[in-house]
Amino acid sequence: MTPDEFRKHAHELVEWMAGYMENVENLPVKSQVRPGEIFEKIPGEPPSEAESFDSLMRDFDDIIMPGITHWQNPNFFAYFPANNSPASVLAEMLTATLGAQCMIWETSPAAAELEEKMMIWLRDLIGLPSGFEGVIQDSASTATLTAILTAREKATDFSGNIEGIRESGILRVYCSGQTHSSVEKGVKIAGIGRNNLIKVAVKDDFSMDHEKLKDAILADKKNGYIPCCVVATLGSTGTTAVDNLKAIGSICQENNIWLHVDAAMAGTALILPEFQWMLEGKEYIDSFVFNPHKWMFTNFDCTAYFIKDAGTLIKTFEILPEYLKTRTRGRVNDYRDWGVPLGRRFRALKLWSVIRTYGVEGLREKIRNHISYAAHLSEMIQKESDFEILAPVVIPVVCFRFKPAGYSEEAINNINEKLNHQLNDTGKIYLSHTVLNGKYTLRMVTAQTNVTLDHVMKAWLLIKETAREITL
Repeated sequence: MTPDEFRKHAHELVEWMAGYMENVENLPVKSQVRPGEIFEKIPGEPPSEAESFDSLMRDFDDIIMPGITHWQNPNFFAYFPANNSPASVLAEMLTATLGAQCMIWETSPAAAELEEKMMIWLRDLIGLPSGFEGVIQDSASTATLTAILTAREKATDFSGNIEGIRESGILRVYCSGQTHSSVEKGVKIAGIGRNNLIKVAVKDDFSMDHEKLKDAILADKKNGYIPCCVVATLGSTGTTAVDNLKAIGSICQENNIWLHVDAAMAGTALILPEFQWMLEGKEYIDSFVFNPHKWMFTNFDCTAYFIKDAGTLIKTFEILPEYLKTRTRGRVNDYRDWGVPLGRRFRALKLWSVIRTYGVEGLREKIRNHISYAAHLSEMIQKESDFEILAPVVIPVVCFRFKPAGYSEEAINNINEKLNHQLNDTGKIYLSHTVLNGKYTLRMVTAQTNVTLDHVMKAWLLIKETAREITL
Protein backbone atom coordinates (compact mmCIF):
# COMPACT_ATOMS: atom_id res chain seq x y z
CA MET A 1 0.00 0.00 0.00
CA THR A 2 1.47 3.32 -1.06
CA PRO A 3 1.38 6.44 1.15
CA ASP A 4 -1.33 7.94 -1.08
CA GLU A 5 -3.42 4.76 -0.89
CA PHE A 6 -2.96 4.68 2.87
CA ARG A 7 -4.05 8.31 3.16
CA LYS A 8 -7.17 7.61 1.08
CA HIS A 9 -8.19 4.55 3.10
CA ALA A 10 -7.35 6.20 6.40
CA HIS A 11 -9.70 9.09 5.63
CA GLU A 12 -12.40 6.59 4.65
CA LEU A 13 -11.88 4.70 7.90
CA VAL A 14 -12.20 7.84 9.98
CA GLU A 15 -15.52 8.50 8.27
CA TRP A 16 -16.57 4.92 9.02
CA MET A 17 -15.49 5.27 12.67
CA ALA A 18 -17.35 8.55 13.15
CA GLY A 19 -20.44 7.07 11.52
CA TYR A 20 -20.25 4.04 13.78
CA MET A 21 -20.06 6.21 16.90
CA GLU A 22 -23.05 8.24 15.71
CA ASN A 23 -25.19 5.21 14.80
CA VAL A 24 -24.13 2.40 17.17
CA GLU A 25 -27.27 2.92 19.27
CA ASN A 26 -29.35 1.77 16.30
CA LEU A 27 -27.54 -1.57 15.94
CA PRO A 28 -28.59 -4.78 17.74
CA VAL A 29 -26.73 -4.66 21.05
CA LYS A 30 -26.04 -8.39 21.16
CA SER A 31 -24.92 -10.13 17.99
CA GLN A 32 -27.74 -12.17 16.47
CA VAL A 33 -25.61 -14.73 14.59
CA ARG A 34 -25.64 -18.45 15.33
CA PRO A 35 -22.48 -20.35 16.42
CA GLY A 36 -20.20 -21.07 13.46
CA GLU A 37 -21.92 -18.65 11.10
CA ILE A 38 -19.00 -16.24 10.79
CA PHE A 39 -16.49 -19.07 10.54
CA GLU A 40 -18.36 -20.62 7.62
CA LYS A 41 -18.30 -17.36 5.65
CA ILE A 42 -14.51 -16.99 5.82
CA PRO A 43 -12.59 -18.89 3.08
CA GLY A 44 -10.78 -22.01 4.16
CA GLU A 45 -7.47 -20.83 2.66
CA PRO A 46 -5.76 -17.44 2.51
CA PRO A 47 -5.66 -15.63 -0.85
CA SER A 48 -2.67 -16.41 -3.02
CA GLU A 49 -2.68 -12.95 -4.58
CA ALA A 50 -2.98 -9.52 -3.01
CA GLU A 51 -6.48 -8.19 -2.51
CA SER A 52 -7.61 -4.59 -2.27
CA PHE A 53 -8.37 -2.89 1.01
CA ASP A 54 -11.79 -2.03 -0.41
CA SER A 55 -12.58 -5.74 -0.70
CA LEU A 56 -11.47 -6.24 2.90
CA MET A 57 -13.83 -3.49 4.07
CA ARG A 58 -16.73 -5.00 2.12
CA ASP A 59 -16.19 -8.30 3.89
CA PHE A 60 -15.75 -6.49 7.19
CA ASP A 61 -19.18 -4.93 6.78
CA ASP A 62 -20.85 -8.07 5.40
CA ILE A 63 -19.21 -10.80 7.51
CA ILE A 64 -17.65 -9.32 10.62
CA MET A 65 -20.08 -6.61 11.69
CA PRO A 66 -23.09 -8.95 12.05
CA GLY A 67 -20.99 -10.96 14.53
CA ILE A 68 -20.08 -8.00 16.73
CA THR A 69 -21.74 -7.36 20.08
CA HIS A 70 -21.75 -3.60 20.45
CA TRP A 71 -20.26 -2.78 23.84
CA GLN A 72 -20.31 0.92 22.95
CA ASN A 73 -24.08 0.91 22.47
CA PRO A 74 -25.68 2.87 25.34
CA ASN A 75 -28.19 0.02 25.67
CA PHE A 76 -25.37 -2.34 26.67
CA PHE A 77 -26.11 -3.12 30.34
CA ALA A 78 -24.33 -6.50 30.64
CA TYR A 79 -21.23 -7.75 32.48
CA PHE A 80 -19.22 -4.58 33.05
CA PRO A 81 -18.53 -1.51 30.91
CA ALA A 82 -15.63 -1.74 28.45
CA ASN A 83 -15.86 1.90 27.56
CA ASN A 84 -14.04 3.93 25.00
CA SER A 85 -14.35 7.58 24.02
CA PRO A 86 -13.34 9.67 21.00
CA ALA A 87 -10.26 10.93 22.85
CA SER A 88 -9.14 7.39 23.59
CA VAL A 89 -9.77 6.14 20.05
CA LEU A 90 -7.75 8.98 18.56
CA ALA A 91 -4.85 8.25 20.90
CA GLU A 92 -5.00 4.57 19.94
CA MET A 93 -4.61 5.62 16.31
CA LEU A 94 -1.40 7.43 17.24
CA THR A 95 -0.19 4.44 19.23
CA ALA A 96 -0.85 2.07 16.34
CA THR A 97 0.90 4.39 13.90
CA LEU A 98 4.00 4.74 16.07
CA GLY A 99 4.17 0.97 16.55
CA ALA A 100 6.57 1.45 19.47
CA GLN A 101 7.73 -1.48 21.59
CA CYS A 102 7.88 0.06 25.06
CA MET A 103 9.54 -2.67 27.10
CA ILE A 104 12.26 -0.48 28.64
CA TRP A 105 13.05 3.21 28.90
CA GLU A 106 15.66 3.03 26.11
CA THR A 107 13.17 1.68 23.57
CA SER A 108 10.83 4.68 24.04
CA PRO A 109 11.71 7.16 26.79
CA ALA A 110 8.50 9.16 26.30
CA ALA A 111 6.36 6.06 26.79
CA ALA A 112 8.09 5.16 30.06
CA GLU A 113 8.02 8.66 31.49
CA LEU A 114 4.44 9.41 30.43
CA GLU A 115 3.39 6.13 32.06
CA GLU A 116 5.17 7.08 35.27
CA LYS A 117 3.42 10.45 35.33
CA MET A 118 -0.01 9.00 34.51
CA MET A 119 0.32 6.58 37.41
CA ILE A 120 1.03 9.51 39.71
CA TRP A 121 -2.02 11.34 38.35
CA LEU A 122 -4.23 8.28 38.89
CA ARG A 123 -2.77 7.49 42.32
CA ASP A 124 -3.55 10.98 43.52
CA LEU A 125 -6.98 11.05 41.84
CA ILE A 126 -8.18 7.88 43.58
CA GLY A 127 -6.59 8.75 46.91
CA LEU A 128 -3.89 6.11 47.39
CA PRO A 129 -0.99 7.06 49.70
CA SER A 130 1.79 9.07 48.06
CA GLY A 131 4.36 6.29 48.53
CA PHE A 132 2.62 3.99 46.06
CA GLU A 133 4.08 3.55 42.58
CA GLY A 134 2.18 2.36 39.56
CA VAL A 135 2.46 0.55 36.25
CA ILE A 136 -0.03 -0.09 33.45
CA GLN A 137 -0.88 -3.77 32.97
CA ASP A 138 -3.03 -5.27 30.24
CA SER A 139 -5.81 -6.53 32.51
CA ALA A 140 -6.81 -6.96 36.14
CA SER A 141 -6.23 -10.70 35.75
CA THR A 142 -2.57 -10.07 34.91
CA ALA A 143 -2.28 -7.53 37.73
CA THR A 144 -3.76 -9.97 40.24
CA LEU A 145 -1.37 -12.69 39.07
CA THR A 146 1.47 -10.19 39.49
CA ALA A 147 0.32 -9.48 43.05
CA ILE A 148 0.04 -13.18 43.92
CA LEU A 149 3.50 -13.93 42.53
CA THR A 150 5.00 -11.02 44.44
CA ALA A 151 3.24 -12.11 47.64
CA ARG A 152 4.52 -15.65 47.04
CA GLU A 153 8.09 -14.43 46.79
CA LYS A 154 7.81 -12.26 49.87
CA ALA A 155 6.33 -15.16 51.87
CA THR A 156 9.15 -17.51 50.76
CA ASP A 157 11.93 -14.92 51.11
CA PHE A 158 12.30 -15.10 47.30
CA SER A 159 13.21 -18.78 47.35
CA GLY A 160 10.18 -19.65 45.21
CA ASN A 161 11.81 -18.20 42.10
CA ILE A 162 15.02 -20.13 42.80
CA GLU A 163 14.12 -23.43 44.40
CA GLY A 164 10.46 -23.72 43.49
CA ILE A 165 7.67 -23.41 46.01
CA ARG A 166 7.69 -27.06 47.12
CA GLU A 167 10.71 -26.30 49.27
CA SER A 168 8.93 -23.44 51.03
CA GLY A 169 5.90 -25.15 52.55
CA ILE A 170 2.25 -24.98 51.56
CA LEU A 171 1.10 -21.42 50.87
CA ARG A 172 -2.46 -20.21 51.31
CA VAL A 173 -4.37 -17.41 49.56
CA TYR A 174 -7.69 -16.04 50.85
CA CYS A 175 -10.59 -14.26 49.16
CA SER A 176 -14.36 -14.18 49.46
CA GLY A 177 -16.70 -16.39 47.49
CA GLN A 178 -17.71 -13.27 45.54
CA THR A 179 -14.17 -12.47 44.37
CA HIS A 180 -13.34 -12.51 40.66
CA SER A 181 -12.32 -15.83 39.11
CA SER A 182 -8.93 -14.35 38.16
CA VAL A 183 -7.78 -15.04 41.72
CA GLU A 184 -8.41 -18.75 41.25
CA LYS A 185 -6.60 -18.67 37.92
CA GLY A 186 -3.74 -16.76 39.53
CA VAL A 187 -3.12 -19.29 42.30
CA LYS A 188 -3.08 -22.05 39.69
CA ILE A 189 -0.54 -20.30 37.50
CA ALA A 190 1.57 -19.27 40.50
CA GLY A 191 1.96 -22.91 41.52
CA ILE A 192 0.15 -22.40 44.81
CA GLY A 193 -2.71 -24.62 43.71
CA ARG A 194 -6.47 -24.20 43.61
CA ASN A 195 -6.93 -26.31 46.75
CA ASN A 196 -4.93 -23.71 48.65
CA LEU A 197 -7.29 -20.89 47.73
CA ILE A 198 -9.55 -20.42 50.73
CA LYS A 199 -12.88 -18.83 49.87
CA VAL A 200 -14.16 -17.02 52.94
CA ALA A 201 -17.88 -16.73 53.66
CA VAL A 202 -19.62 -13.42 53.03
CA LYS A 203 -22.03 -11.31 55.05
CA ASP A 204 -25.60 -10.47 54.06
CA ASP A 205 -24.31 -7.60 51.91
CA PHE A 206 -21.97 -10.05 50.08
CA SER A 207 -18.80 -8.51 51.52
CA MET A 208 -16.13 -10.72 53.06
CA ASP A 209 -16.75 -11.75 56.67
CA HIS A 210 -13.47 -10.63 58.23
CA GLU A 211 -14.08 -12.69 61.38
CA LYS A 212 -14.31 -15.83 59.25
CA LEU A 213 -11.13 -14.72 57.48
CA LYS A 214 -9.33 -14.42 60.80
CA ASP A 215 -10.53 -17.87 61.86
CA ALA A 216 -9.32 -19.41 58.59
CA ILE A 217 -5.88 -17.82 58.88
CA LEU A 218 -5.38 -18.89 62.51
CA ALA A 219 -6.52 -22.44 61.70
CA ASP A 220 -4.10 -22.64 58.76
CA LYS A 221 -1.18 -21.38 60.82
CA LYS A 222 -1.99 -23.94 63.52
CA ASN A 223 -1.95 -26.69 60.88
CA GLY A 224 1.43 -25.66 59.45
CA TYR A 225 0.29 -23.75 56.37
CA ILE A 226 1.81 -20.41 55.36
CA PRO A 227 -0.73 -17.61 54.85
CA CYS A 228 0.58 -15.76 51.83
CA CYS A 229 -1.97 -13.30 50.43
CA VAL A 230 -5.45 -11.95 51.04
CA VAL A 231 -7.41 -10.52 48.10
CA ALA A 232 -10.00 -7.98 49.18
CA THR A 233 -12.52 -6.58 46.73
CA LEU A 234 -13.92 -3.12 46.19
CA GLY A 235 -16.85 -3.88 43.90
CA SER A 236 -17.15 -7.66 43.58
CA THR A 237 -17.96 -9.14 40.18
CA GLY A 238 -21.52 -10.23 40.81
CA THR A 239 -22.88 -7.57 43.14
CA THR A 240 -20.15 -4.89 43.47
CA ALA A 241 -19.94 -5.59 47.20
CA VAL A 242 -17.24 -3.65 49.07
CA ASP A 243 -15.02 -5.50 51.54
CA ASN A 244 -14.02 -3.82 54.80
CA LEU A 245 -10.39 -2.91 54.08
CA LYS A 246 -9.71 -1.63 57.58
CA ALA A 247 -10.79 -4.82 59.30
CA ILE A 248 -9.18 -7.10 56.72
CA GLY A 249 -5.99 -5.04 56.61
CA SER A 250 -5.58 -5.16 60.36
CA ILE A 251 -5.74 -8.96 60.24
CA CYS A 252 -3.16 -9.01 57.44
CA GLN A 253 -0.80 -6.76 59.36
CA GLU A 254 -1.08 -8.89 62.52
CA ASN A 255 -0.19 -12.02 60.54
CA ASN A 256 2.32 -10.50 58.07
CA ILE A 257 0.18 -11.30 55.03
CA TRP A 258 0.19 -9.45 51.69
CA LEU A 259 -3.05 -7.51 51.09
CA HIS A 260 -4.04 -7.12 47.44
CA VAL A 261 -7.12 -5.05 46.58
CA ASP A 262 -9.15 -5.75 43.45
CA ALA A 263 -11.13 -2.63 42.53
CA ALA A 264 -11.28 -3.44 38.81
CA MET A 265 -14.49 -1.56 38.07
CA ALA A 266 -15.40 0.26 41.30
CA GLY A 267 -11.97 1.86 41.61
CA THR A 268 -13.04 4.59 39.19
CA ALA A 269 -15.62 5.76 41.75
CA LEU A 270 -12.72 6.70 44.03
CA ILE A 271 -12.19 9.85 41.97
CA LEU A 272 -15.34 11.09 43.72
CA PRO A 273 -14.67 12.47 47.21
CA GLU A 274 -17.95 10.95 48.43
CA PHE A 275 -16.66 7.45 47.62
CA GLN A 276 -13.37 7.71 49.49
CA TRP A 277 -14.99 5.71 52.30
CA MET A 278 -14.23 2.59 50.27
CA LEU A 279 -10.50 3.19 50.89
CA GLU A 280 -10.69 3.39 54.68
CA GLY A 281 -7.80 1.18 55.80
CA LYS A 282 -5.68 2.05 52.76
CA GLU A 283 -2.59 2.15 54.98
CA TYR A 284 -2.71 -1.66 55.06
CA ILE A 285 -2.75 -2.16 51.27
CA ASP A 286 0.28 -3.74 49.57
CA SER A 287 -1.05 -3.74 46.00
CA PHE A 288 -4.11 -2.32 44.30
CA VAL A 289 -5.67 -2.64 40.85
CA PHE A 290 -8.40 -0.87 38.92
CA ASN A 291 -9.29 -0.69 35.23
CA PRO A 292 -9.56 2.66 33.42
CA HIS A 293 -10.62 0.45 30.48
CA LYS A 294 -13.83 -0.40 32.31
CA TRP A 295 -15.37 2.78 33.64
CA MET A 296 -12.93 5.60 32.79
CA PHE A 297 -13.66 5.82 29.05
CA THR A 298 -10.27 4.41 27.98
CA ASN A 299 -10.05 1.66 25.37
CA PHE A 300 -9.14 -1.85 26.45
CA ASP A 301 -6.44 -2.63 27.45
CA CYS A 302 -5.43 -0.31 30.29
CA THR A 303 -5.17 -1.58 33.86
CA ALA A 304 -3.67 0.58 36.61
CA TYR A 305 -1.66 -1.48 39.11
CA PHE A 306 -0.21 0.16 42.21
CA ILE A 307 2.24 -1.23 44.74
CA LYS A 308 3.54 0.03 48.05
CA ASP A 309 7.01 -1.51 47.66
CA ALA A 310 8.11 -1.46 44.03
CA GLY A 311 11.43 -3.03 44.99
CA THR A 312 9.70 -6.26 46.00
CA LEU A 313 7.82 -6.31 42.70
CA ILE A 314 10.95 -5.73 40.64
CA LYS A 315 12.92 -8.35 42.57
CA THR A 316 10.17 -10.86 41.77
CA PHE A 317 10.22 -10.29 38.01
CA GLU A 318 13.56 -8.86 36.90
CA ILE A 319 15.82 -10.84 34.59
CA LEU A 320 18.72 -9.14 32.88
CA PRO A 321 19.95 -10.82 29.69
CA GLU A 322 22.82 -9.14 27.90
CA TYR A 323 20.69 -7.66 25.14
CA LEU A 324 18.58 -5.69 27.66
CA LYS A 325 21.49 -4.12 29.56
CA THR A 326 21.55 -0.34 29.24
CA ARG A 327 23.49 2.62 30.62
CA THR A 328 20.30 4.04 32.16
CA ARG A 329 19.38 1.02 34.27
CA GLY A 330 18.72 2.02 37.85
CA ARG A 331 18.04 5.66 36.92
CA VAL A 332 14.73 5.09 35.11
CA ASN A 333 11.72 2.80 35.27
CA ASP A 334 12.17 -0.21 32.97
CA TYR A 335 8.59 -1.44 33.16
CA ARG A 336 9.32 -4.84 31.69
CA ASP A 337 10.56 -5.64 35.24
CA TRP A 338 7.19 -4.69 36.73
CA GLY A 339 5.13 -7.63 35.51
CA VAL A 340 4.91 -10.80 33.42
CA PRO A 341 5.43 -9.67 29.78
CA LEU A 342 8.59 -8.29 28.23
CA GLY A 343 6.80 -6.57 25.36
CA ARG A 344 4.65 -3.58 26.24
CA ARG A 345 2.28 -1.27 24.38
CA PHE A 346 2.25 2.51 24.69
CA ARG A 347 -0.92 2.46 26.80
CA ALA A 348 -0.26 5.67 28.71
CA LEU A 349 -0.98 7.82 25.64
CA LYS A 350 -4.71 7.05 25.56
CA LEU A 351 -5.00 7.56 29.31
CA TRP A 352 -3.33 10.96 28.98
CA SER A 353 -5.69 11.84 26.13
CA VAL A 354 -8.80 10.87 28.09
CA ILE A 355 -7.88 12.68 31.31
CA ARG A 356 -6.90 15.85 29.49
CA THR A 357 -9.93 15.84 27.19
CA TYR A 358 -12.53 15.33 29.92
CA GLY A 359 -10.69 17.01 32.79
CA VAL A 360 -11.11 15.73 36.32
CA GLU A 361 -14.46 17.49 36.77
CA GLY A 362 -15.75 16.12 33.47
CA LEU A 363 -14.85 12.59 34.53
CA ARG A 364 -16.50 13.08 37.89
CA GLU A 365 -19.69 14.38 36.29
CA LYS A 366 -20.07 11.30 34.08
CA ILE A 367 -19.32 8.91 36.94
CA ARG A 368 -21.84 10.62 39.22
CA ASN A 369 -24.46 10.44 36.46
CA HIS A 370 -23.94 6.71 36.02
CA ILE A 371 -24.28 6.12 39.76
CA SER A 372 -27.44 8.23 39.88
CA TYR A 373 -28.98 6.22 37.03
CA ALA A 374 -28.51 3.00 39.00
CA ALA A 375 -30.04 4.58 42.10
CA HIS A 376 -33.03 5.74 40.04
CA LEU A 377 -33.43 2.27 38.51
CA SER A 378 -33.32 0.72 41.98
CA GLU A 379 -36.09 3.06 43.13
CA MET A 380 -38.25 2.13 40.13
CA ILE A 381 -37.74 -1.59 40.74
CA GLN A 382 -38.67 -1.30 44.41
CA LYS A 383 -41.99 0.32 43.48
CA GLU A 384 -43.08 -2.85 41.63
CA SER A 385 -44.56 -5.60 43.80
CA ASP A 386 -43.48 -8.36 41.40
CA PHE A 387 -39.81 -7.36 41.25
CA GLU A 388 -37.17 -7.32 43.98
CA ILE A 389 -33.65 -6.01 44.57
CA LEU A 390 -31.26 -8.78 45.61
CA ALA A 391 -28.10 -6.88 46.61
CA PRO A 392 -27.18 -3.42 47.87
CA VAL A 393 -26.71 -0.87 45.07
CA VAL A 394 -23.29 0.74 45.59
CA ILE A 395 -22.12 1.83 42.14
CA PRO A 396 -23.89 1.53 38.74
CA VAL A 397 -24.82 -2.16 39.10
CA VAL A 398 -28.33 -3.24 40.06
CA CYS A 399 -29.04 -6.89 40.91
CA PHE A 400 -32.73 -7.79 40.75
CA ARG A 401 -35.22 -10.39 39.64
CA PHE A 402 -38.81 -10.76 38.51
CA LYS A 403 -40.79 -12.47 41.29
CA PRO A 404 -44.39 -13.13 40.22
CA ALA A 405 -46.73 -14.43 42.90
CA GLY A 406 -47.71 -18.08 43.04
CA TYR A 407 -44.52 -19.63 41.64
CA SER A 408 -41.93 -21.84 43.33
CA GLU A 409 -38.31 -20.70 43.66
CA GLU A 410 -37.29 -23.12 40.92
CA ALA A 411 -39.97 -21.78 38.61
CA ILE A 412 -38.98 -18.18 39.37
CA ASN A 413 -35.38 -19.00 38.49
CA ASN A 414 -36.51 -20.52 35.19
CA ILE A 415 -38.71 -17.51 34.43
CA ASN A 416 -35.83 -15.09 35.03
CA GLU A 417 -33.44 -17.09 32.89
CA LYS A 418 -36.02 -17.11 30.11
CA LEU A 419 -36.55 -13.38 30.62
CA ASN A 420 -32.83 -12.70 30.33
CA HIS A 421 -32.50 -14.59 27.05
CA GLN A 422 -35.69 -13.17 25.60
CA LEU A 423 -34.59 -9.61 26.31
CA ASN A 424 -31.15 -10.16 24.82
CA ASP A 425 -32.58 -11.82 21.73
CA THR A 426 -34.51 -8.67 20.89
CA GLY A 427 -31.23 -6.84 20.24
CA LYS A 428 -32.73 -3.80 22.01
CA ILE A 429 -30.82 -4.24 25.28
CA TYR A 430 -28.23 -6.62 26.69
CA LEU A 431 -28.23 -7.88 30.30
CA SER A 432 -26.15 -10.53 32.05
CA HIS A 433 -26.84 -12.52 35.20
CA THR A 434 -25.40 -14.01 38.35
CA VAL A 435 -26.71 -16.39 41.03
CA LEU A 436 -27.12 -15.04 44.58
CA ASN A 437 -28.13 -17.40 47.38
CA GLY A 438 -29.49 -19.81 44.78
CA LYS A 439 -31.52 -17.11 43.02
CA TYR A 440 -31.08 -16.44 39.29
CA THR A 441 -30.32 -12.73 39.31
CA LEU A 442 -30.43 -10.17 36.52
CA ARG A 443 -27.61 -7.60 36.53
CA MET A 444 -28.03 -4.22 34.93
CA VAL A 445 -24.95 -1.99 34.63
CA THR A 446 -25.69 1.67 33.95
CA ALA A 447 -22.15 2.74 33.08
CA GLN A 448 -21.67 2.75 29.32
CA THR A 449 -19.93 5.95 28.21
CA ASN A 450 -22.96 7.52 26.51
CA VAL A 451 -25.82 6.00 28.51
CA THR A 452 -28.50 8.41 29.70
CA LEU A 453 -31.38 8.15 32.13
CA ASP A 454 -33.69 7.90 29.12
CA HIS A 455 -31.91 4.71 27.97
CA VAL A 456 -32.28 3.24 31.46
CA MET A 457 -35.99 4.08 31.70
CA LYS A 458 -36.75 2.64 28.25
CA ALA A 459 -34.85 -0.53 29.17
CA TRP A 460 -36.79 -0.84 32.43
CA LEU A 461 -40.10 -0.48 30.59
CA LEU A 462 -39.06 -3.24 28.16
CA ILE A 463 -38.00 -5.48 31.06
CA LYS A 464 -41.34 -5.06 32.84
CA GLU A 465 -43.44 -5.63 29.71
CA THR A 466 -41.44 -8.69 28.64
CA ALA A 467 -41.47 -10.23 32.12
CA ARG A 468 -45.22 -9.92 32.54
CA GLU A 469 -45.89 -11.33 29.09
CA ILE A 470 -43.90 -14.47 30.01
CA THR A 471 -46.28 -15.28 32.88
CA LEU A 472 -49.52 -14.55 31.06
